[in-house]
Amino acid sequence: DYDKLDGWGLPTVTFDAEFKENEWKMREDMKEQAYEMLTKAGLRDVEAFDRPGALGLGIHEMGTARMGRDPKTSVVNGYNQVHTVKNVYVTDGAFMTSAACVNPSLTYMAFTARAADHAAEQLKKGLL
Repeated sequence: DYDKLDGWGLPTVTFDAEFKENEWKMREDMKEQAYEMLTKAGLRDVEAFDRPGALGLGIHEMGTARMGRDPKTSVVNGYNQVHTVKNVYVTDGAFMTSAACVNPSLTYMAFTARAADHAAEQLKKGLL
């Protein structure tokens, strides 16, 4: 809702996120794979379960600032630099539109290092 303004009179940011079909299928696969690994390892009385909770609890939301070459279809360029605001870089999971079922933190760190290097070079050239 862009009618809601912040303390400076600027529109607030509104997020709309939910689990989609792919997330539910990945959760089911993770549950099945975990059960299979544990039982094949010799554990007994294993009970598979899924407690999805709410968004933000134990998962990494991604995809709200898509990376791409075209500012019409993406928010950041290949260096995680916002197309329309050159001194802003987005290096959390927002630039990634999907991920596997493993922790993406090392990937975020690698992209952050690259973005920081790019920002430093741009600053040295007087472009920021």
